[in-house]
This record gives sequence, structure tokens and C-alpha cells, in this order.
Amino acid sequence: MSAQKQTLEESSSSPRRRLPVWATSFGNQILAALVLGLLVGLAARALDRGAEEPSWLTATVTEIGDVYVALLRAAVVPLVFAAVVTSIAQLRHVTNAARLAGQTLVWFAITAFISVLIGLVIGLIGQPGVHTGVTEDAAAEPGRTGSWLGFLESMVPANFLGLTANSSVDAEGAVTTGLTFNVLQILVISIVVGIAAMRVGSKAEPFLNFTSSLLAVIQKLLWWIIRLAPVGTLALIAKAVASYGWDALTSLGTFVLCVYIGLVLVFAIVYPALVRANGLSIRQYFSGVWPAVQLGFVSRSSMGTLPLTQFVTERNLGVPRSYASFAVPLGAVTKMDGCAAIYPAIAATFVAQFFGIDLGLTDYLLIVFVSVIGSAATAGTTGATVMLTLTLSTLGLPLEGVGLLLAIDPIVDMGRTALNVAGQALVPTIVAKREGIMSMERYSAARKGVPFDLEDDEPEAVRQEDSKSAGPTG
Repeated sequence: MSAQKQTLEESSSSPRRRLPVWATSFGNQILAALVLGLLVGLAARALDRGAEEPSWLTATVTEIGDVYVALLRAAVVPLVFAAVVTSIAQLRHVTNAARLAGQTLVWFAITAFISVLIGLVIGLIGQPGVHTGVTEDAAAEPGRTGSWLGFLESMVPANFLGLTANSSVDAEGAVTTGLTFNVLQILVISIVVGIAAMRVGSKAEPFLNFTSSLLAVIQKLLWWIIRLAPVGTLALIAKAVASYGWDALTSLGTFVLCVYIGLVLVFAIVYPALVRANGLSIRQYFSGVWPAVQLGFVSRSSMGTLPLTQFVTERNLGVPRSYASFAVPLGAVTKMDGCAAIYPAIAATFVAQFFGIDLGLTDYLLIVFVSVIGSAATAGTTGATVMLTLTLSTLGLPLEGVGLLLAIDPIVDMGRTALNVAGQALVPTIVAKREGIMSMERYSAARKGVPFDLEDDEPEAVRQEDSKSAGPTG
């Protein structure tokens, strides 16, 4: 018996076999998923060639990718509501809440201004409307257009949850109904409810305790969803390769190249310069925001990426939850340097060059104005196409020009969304640093191969640290 006991003790004390670090690193898993997704997408495209319907492989990766984005989007409504209400309850102890909101909007405008200027310069130098093989036969007005009244209309909630039911009829006459949500309306509802709870006082404490507990549960569920990101990434990139119109690059290659040059300049030069100018490590910013940028690139959805963007902003970049839960959702609907600044600037110059319309100084100033201010006007129906129609209509350019670019929209949309997500995390980081509420310990922490630092993954510990970080700064 003693020998058997000794054997058991030795086996229990011996170190467990673990996978190598490179295999457990979240970043490496995402990179591997990108490579595998590319290969799977090429295989699916080969199977689809000449077939009237998508192959079983294309259908499979499309379904998996759509399900993963749907899981993330399902967390948006409860996450935004619980996080904003809870943050407002915490902000009642902060003396500079109004200043935080003002600084957020100012930095939204600063980064958008720089981005649109870069877009205009690239559009004028690259001349994408001249160097194109597309013909006027592709010109067509879009189904949706942006308007300056759209922002005010989108702020008025259709119902308490900001949900809208949409019905459609397929070719066989079957009616399908789906629910969509407007994040701007949810944000407005959450702010109003949070303020009302503060005004009620002690009677609202049970409600605030409930929202705080709800937020902790949602964060835990969201962590489980995020761990599936490599699977979702593989499926989404495979779907992109198999389904999108890569052949259109032959006629619109110069335009795509111009857009991506602009995106890279802002992402690799402007953002790092702003990070360094505010005394922060460039490496830590990029390593912290990278998981959200990757998911934004493959999912093409700022809304779908919103939960992960907020997570990395809090956990990696050290922004207190009481502020991040307001700034990140607001940025997801109004802060789009890719979709609302670089892309409409280059696309507007493309349309003008294609139709032989000369733009004057006033026209370029209008493009800058629409890009800096106009993204709010499309907040209820966010999208680069809607933003482009707002820009074209303001300049008096033909809306039919939008149809010329629809063939390659999915290709450029990947880069646009990635930049949007990076900017949505950047601004709260800069403001938090300037206002002295950033957790430098979190910002400087080693990432350890996971989407964010899990040293204190317990919601209560996170809540306590955020409460301290959001305290009065004097």
C-alpha cells in the first residue's frame, strides 16, 4: 500500500504536459486561422467555378462565419445597456464626466480630419477615376442614401430596446421576419435610464445592482464567445475568398490600391504618432487592440466587433469601464475613419474624375466637413455606401457613381472596418491618458497570447479597479 501511495504522490507531483506556448497563443491561433481560411477559401472557390450554386464547402464556411458574427451581435444590446447604465451610476462620483464626453468628441473630429485630408491627397495623386477599366454601364443609384435628418431621426427610439422588425419575401413567396437593432438608439435609451436611476437615488440601488450583475454575466459569456474567434476567423476569411468579387480588381485595381494606401497610412503612421505624442507605447497599443482589428477585418462589422473592441479597450489598454462603456459604443456608430473619412474622400474624387467633373476648393472643404461631421448623420444606418451618398449629394455629384464601386466594396470594406475598430479603441485610450484615469499597469502588462490580460478576470476585481480608476482626478 505504501509503495502504491508513493507512486500516486509522485505522479500527482510531476508536472502536467502542456502544449507549447506557440500553440496556445491566441494571436498565433488567429494567424493560423487566417492562413487556413485563405487555403479553404481557395479550395471552395475552385469547387464553385462553373457551378450555378455555391459548393458545400462555401455554404459551410458561410454558415459558420454568419453564426459567429450573430453570436457577437447578440451580445451587443445587453452589453451596451448594462455597461452604460452601470457606468453612469459610477460617473456620478466623477467630477469631470462632461469633460470626458467633450474630449471624446473632439478627438473623434481630430482623427477624422487627418484621415480625410490623407484620403483627398491620395485621390488627387492616384487619379483612380482616370485609371479605371469600369464603364458607365455599371453606374446605378444605391438602395439607401444618407441624409442630414437621418441622425436626428435615428436618435428617437422606436421602442424601449431600439429593435426593428424587417420582413422580406423570397422568390417562392415565403415571408421571413428578422429583428435588427440601432445601437445609437440603445445608447440614448441607456443614458436616459442611467440618469433617471441616479435621480431616483437609494430606491434605484436594487436596479443598479441588477445591471451590474447582468454586466458581469454578459462579460463572462462574451469571453467564451471570444475564445471561438479562431474558428470564426477561419470561416469568415474563407467565405471572403470564396464569395467576393476579386475579379473586379482588374478594372478597379487603382481605386482599391488608393484606398488601402490611405488606410495603411492612418493605421501605421497617424495612429502611432498620436499614441507616442501622448506618452504611450506604440507596441502596447497595437498588441492590445490587435485582436479586435483582426476580427473587424474578417467580419466587416464594427457592430459585430463592438463587444471585443470594448473588452480590449478596458482590459488591454487600461481604459476604465465607466468611461469605455460610453466611448466605445458611441465610436462604433459615429467614429469611422475608414468608412466615413478615407473612403468617401477617395470615392468622391473617383466619381468626379470618372464623370469629368472638376472639383474646386469649396468642394474639397465640403468633403472635409461631411467626413468630420457627417458620420453622425448616418449613425442610424451606418455604412460606407450610405456615407458616400451623403458626400455625393452634398457636392451635387451623380449618385449613380456609387454603382461603379459596388463590385469591389467587400474587398475594401475589410480594411475600412479594421481601421474603424482601431480608431474606436484609440480615442478612449488617448482621452483616458490625458485625463489621468488610465490604468498604466494594464496598458503595460504582457499580453500572454490572449485577447486581453486575464490576471484579474473576476468581474468583482475588475469592477473595483475600474471604480478606482474613474475616481476624481482633481
